[in-house]
Amino acid sequence: MKKGILLLNMGGPNNIDEVALFLRNMFADPHILPMNRYLRQFVGKLIIKKRLHEAQENYQLIGGKSPLTEITQSLCDKLEQRLLLPVRPAMRYVPPFAVDALREFQEMGIEEIVLFPMYPHYSTTTTRSSVEDVEAQCDLLDYHPVVKVLEPYYAHSDYIQIQVSQIKEALGDADAGDYELLLSAHGLPLSIIHAGDPYEKQVEVNAALIRYALAQEDIYFKSTRLVYQSKVGSAAWLEPNLVDVLRKPQHFKVLVCPLAFTIDNSETVFELDIEHREIAEKIGYEAYRVAKCPNDSDAFVECIVAQISAV
Repeated sequence: MKKGILLLNMGGPNNIDEVALFLRNMFADPHILPMNRYLRQFVGKLIIKKRLHEAQENYQLIGGKSPLTEITQSLCDKLEQRLLLPVRPAMRYVPPFAVDALREFQEMGIEEIVLFPMYPHYSTTTTRSSVEDVEAQCDLLDYHPVVKVLEPYYAHSDYIQIQVSQIKEALGDADAGDYELLLSAHGLPLSIIHAGDPYEKQVEVNAALIRYALAQEDIYFKSTRLVYQSKVGSAAWLEPNLVDVLRKPQHFKVLVCPLAFTIDNSETVFELDIEHREIAEKIGYEAYRVAKCPNDSDAFVECIVAQISAV
């Protein structure tokens, strides 16, 4: 049975003109705005009108596009060399869309597709949304391969070690005991969590395993906290919010690790490394460090290969 691999992600604008498309598609997603269709259209338009210009300016500061697509393509290329299978990106809100890869797989005669979510934790807003998109596009193409979805890997030992390595790289020669470690996960509205989304519990387990793995290497930070970033709107979200934590410092040397992202994107290279760094500098932090995501590192390639090979 011929097999193909899809790497699922939200995607990121490939140019300034795609920022509007990204926002429009994201806020049209019923998993992002879980309300009736007409209210979602109304609320989505309001959010886009309010955020579009600022979002475009933010992307200008990081080169006019998200780094996510380019890094993901490099990761696909490396995985193809290791797996000897076709590996394609499937973005949810901007090209390259899932339908493009599925059409190619259909023409290639691919009979089994393994979906690898680039989200280490499961959420209806991420994994479920992307998987349902793949299923819907398959129906539209009248394409019916066997589809397998890999399980969340937030507790996978190899993945935890990658996160620890990213933290150590960001720390460099500095003494961990002088720093507070902020494990920053993307936030979610509490309404989604209360509806049964397992994301928060999985993030908490991930954070606990990182603490344990660091201790196994005798790396002890002054303190370690799980925080949440990227809040939008006035509704109640998961807390503590990273911005609030930075504005009320307990320590003036911090290292931020993006806990819920596998590929660097605007929420790491802009939000964490530019926007929040400015907050820290204005307050007078002595040091502000940000760890990189796993990206297309050899270690992450091997972590993915091991999971796909086990299917």
